[in-house]
Amino acid sequence: MDIANKKISIIGAVRSGVAAAKLAKRLGAFPFVSDQSDYEKISDYLFQLEEQKIPYEYGNHTDKIFDCDFIITSPGVPSDSKILLEARKRKILIISEIEFASWYCKGKIIAITGTNGKTTTTTLMAHVLNSCGVKTYLAGNIGFAFSEIADKVLETEFVALEVSSFQLDFINEFKPNFAMLLNITPDHLDRYLNEYSFYKAAKYRIAENQTEDDFFIVNKDSKDIELIKINTKPRWFYFSLQDEELNGSYLCDGKIKFHRNTTSTIVDVKDLILKGEHNYQNVMAVVIAAKLIGIEDERIKIALMNFKGVEHRLESVRTLDGVEYINDSKATNVDSVWFALRSFNQPIHLILGGKDKGNDYNQIKDEVKQRVKRIYAIGSSKEKVKDFFEEVTETEMFDSLESAVKSAQRKALEGEIVLLSPACASFDMFNNYEHRGEVFKKIVSSL
Repeated sequence: MDIANKKISIIGAVRSGVAAAKLAKRLGAFPFVSDQSDYEKISDYLFQLEEQKIPYEYGNHTDKIFDCDFIITSPGVPSDSKILLEARKRKILIISEIEFASWYCKGKIIAITGTNGKTTTTTLMAHVLNSCGVKTYLAGNIGFAFSEIADKVLETEFVALEVSSFQLDFINEFKPNFAMLLNITPDHLDRYLNEYSFYKAAKYRIAENQTEDDFFIVNKDSKDIELIKINTKPRWFYFSLQDEELNGSYLCDGKIKFHRNTTSTIVDVKDLILKGEHNYQNVMAVVIAAKLIGIEDERIKIALMNFKGVEHRLESVRTLDGVEYINDSKATNVDSVWFALRSFNQPIHLILGGKDKGNDYNQIKDEVKQRVKRIYAIGSSKEKVKDFFEEVTETEMFDSLESAVKSAQRKALEGEIVLLSPACASFDMFNNYEHRGEVFKKIVSSL
């Protein structure tokens, strides 16, 4: 789309918004950026806009936003926010940054969404392809903002793109060559009027514009994915821990296999650094895409074996006095914790809690009963955590992450695990889950 001389308003002066503004400027448009945050919070991003001579406002949204041809909104802006409701009332087109960037990407897009596993799978996808000599950009919510690199990607290159439901809410023509739907469980329901069906519908949109030339890769085991509601035009491939001989990838006798006309064994899971059933599902999704792209089995295997994982996701921080400390700060929902607990055979000291998102802890009650020796409840949800789990296992509340970790150090015995896997958002105590994970690692390192 030619946007030369178009007026484009961008809501959100952070990473993706600033990248979109810069791309718009490169393409001859007139971007304007608006953010409600205080200057101090976004000063680094505003400095980038100043360098590019891109006008902006901060502290509040004004009617300047509506003097435009269309609006690009950031993922952090709720769809029912006053500014977007007013834009709709004025019949102004609203799109997400990934929609905008995709207009100018000549390379092939591998878009990856799901409630859990997006970051690991997207990072692994880029790692495998780059290791096998296929130039691939890591983009979206990790790596580059999509707009930062979209117009630089060559036709022979790929973008491994992590995509959230919030970004899919505002697509029109977004059409990835490969779309992955890893899983769906309840999350972010506060952004979807507490309607699970609305959240699921947003996820399904990843395949909405695909055609028979494209590929859709989906988790056969995720019971909440309603396959009947997804676009049937692309070529479908499945991955599963249970079903064998399906069109795609599956686990059999501890080995990850790929089947399309014939079956090949890709890798034995014992040779992977990544552990846990959820990670094997992530690996299978990547295997399907790599095979469809034409990568040889042995090269895929070597790349998979060399992948060390993602920071803040079941990250081993330290072993002290025979006790291993694991940072799983990225586990911001109950489903993530379920998978985390199933990744270990040792007794677990679980640090749980934060800003609750309407969690139903019944999902992990049985796993906690079987695997968790003690719970250390933190954050604004600590009372809810204690009330639910105190009859399941020993549970105590703490006012800080540090006091919880130090208590776990005193209680944990040689051969046991101290696991930070909060099942909650971090904003009650930290800037984000990365900040929470860094604080945890710093505390553990100082023990």
